[in-house]
Amino acid sequence: MSLASGSSTRPQAPEELRTPEKRKPLEERSAPTTGTPSASAEEPAAVLPIRPDRPRPPQASVLPRVLRAVLTGVTKSVAIVALLLAWELAPRFGLVDRTFLPPFSEVADAWWGLVANGQLADNAQASLVRSFSGFGIAVAVSVPLGLLIGWYRPVADLLNPLLQVFLNTAALALLPVFVLLLGIGETSKISIVVYACAWPILFNTISAVRTVDPTLLRLAKSMDLSAPRLFQKVILPASVPTIFTGIRLAGAVSIVVLVAAEMIGAKAGLGYLINASQYNFAIPQMYAGIVTISVIGVAFNQLLVAVEKRLSSWRVPATS
Repeated sequence: MSLASGSSTRPQAPEELRTPEKRKPLEERSAPTTGTPSASAEEPAAVLPIRPDRPRPPQASVLPRVLRAVLTGVTKSVAIVALLLAWELAPRFGLVDRTFLPPFSEVADAWWGLVANGQLADNAQASLVRSFSGFGIAVAVSVPLGLLIGWYRPVADLLNPLLQVFLNTAALALLPVFVLLLGIGETSKISIVVYACAWPILFNTISAVRTVDPTLLRLAKSMDLSAPRLFQKVILPASVPTIFTGIRLAGAVSIVVLVAAEMIGAKAGLGYLINASQYNFAIPQMYAGIVTISVIGVAFNQLLVAVEKRLSSWRVPATS
């Protein structure tokens, strides 16, 4: 027999000398050797019950928000409360002459009296109609014109010298001109409001278009957007914050300029009420009119802020 044939017919070890582990069934080989009886194949392994997560009580998430809101409101109102307290105490302790600056409580009583007899509502309505009319016309004219001037450089080069002249001419300085040309009726008062509100809106709109991020413009142009789509999708949304800055400035200007205009030749309005109260030496009523103008101005500004947040909701809030 050759070596090759001898290597191919090597005798195998007897069955009894083989490793016992190889002869064990699969179940016994896989069972742990801890000395404890293993579970049979028929019995499933015990599964621990999974306890569902308990829902958090709603107070845990609502209460911090309520506390933050209360803290924010208190923080914002501290300065106003301090001003009203100083206004109340200074005349009573003789720090100022209460004839010319009555305590705030007397002003509040006079304000309530004007509300009760209807004078405050009538005069406030007349002022609001004039102010909102002039403000609306200014927005409708100045925003499109500002977008046009900011987008087309030749138009800006043509109109910029003339716009600078009108910007540096105070609206109240032209009030006699408006009265001479348009009379002392409603037209002159609304026109002076339009003139005063137009310039903040116009120049902020021009600045908004010119300061759009160049990276956005390059990305939009790389997508082969047409000029109208580029203006609609990139220029206009990016300009909203700066445009609304001018609109908010114009909202404050519309009330201030109107009050000054109503002091000349008007028969109704908050400016007329303040001027008539001064002539009649009804000082608490005069301050009541001033407070009403301040409240209207703050409310109008908050309304514009809410509209701005609505239109610019795409902006990512800045993180500290």
